[in-house]
Amino acid sequence: MNQKEKAKLITSYLNEILPIAECELNYTHDYELLIAVVLSAQTTDKKVNEVTKTLFKKYPSIDAFNNASLKDIENDIKVIGLYKNKAIALKDIAYKLVHDFNYKVPSKKEELLTMKGVGNKVANVVLVELFNKQEFPVDTHVYRLSKRLGIASKNDSIDKAEQKLRKVFKDYDYKLLHHQFIHFGRYYCKAINPACENCKLKEICLDVHDKFINKR
Repeated sequence: MNQKEKAKLITSYLNEILPIAECELNYTHDYELLIAVVLSAQTTDKKVNEVTKTLFKKYPSIDAFNNASLKDIENDIKVIGLYKNKAIALKDIAYKLVHDFNYKVPSKKEELLTMKGVGNKVANVVLVELFNKQEFPVDTHVYRLSKRLGIASKNDSIDKAEQKLRKVFKDYDYKLLHHQFIHFGRYYCKAINPACENCKLKEICLDVHDKFINKR
């Protein structure tokens, strides 16, 4: 099976089991999504939502974040991993949104990347979620599944995996597929104890293939 055929099979199956898949981070304003995505690095969406529920009430505007002390923000997000670096990032984001971007999250990747805590993945999530740009964010789940399903190679970097995903899937599917991959990896094809028995992607799953070979 070639890569295009794999992509067609994956798309068909994910549309079957996950016809609706959306961002699970809670936000109301554009800057809240940006903040939530930055906070989500190496942290579950569930934990981020618990923290931002209080955080966004305490700081109901960009000005409130910009005027807050670094120490206060550290204390507010202390239960999240890497909280010191993330607090610095939040302060920088608030400052730049106020002073450089007229209170609006920019729609250009090069501008998003000027803010602390915003790398390629975070920028891509913001672009695809807020502006419907044709980006394919690669988080932990997407990266793992791209290799498990044979779209990316075992030793590919995240950037290389993204390139291959963009190449084999149709660009108008990127946003939905990004969320489908995340939900599939989170609830079905887990890193440990994946639900393989009834999965229609077993024929292309390299982990299933390796287990079969090892049993021979």
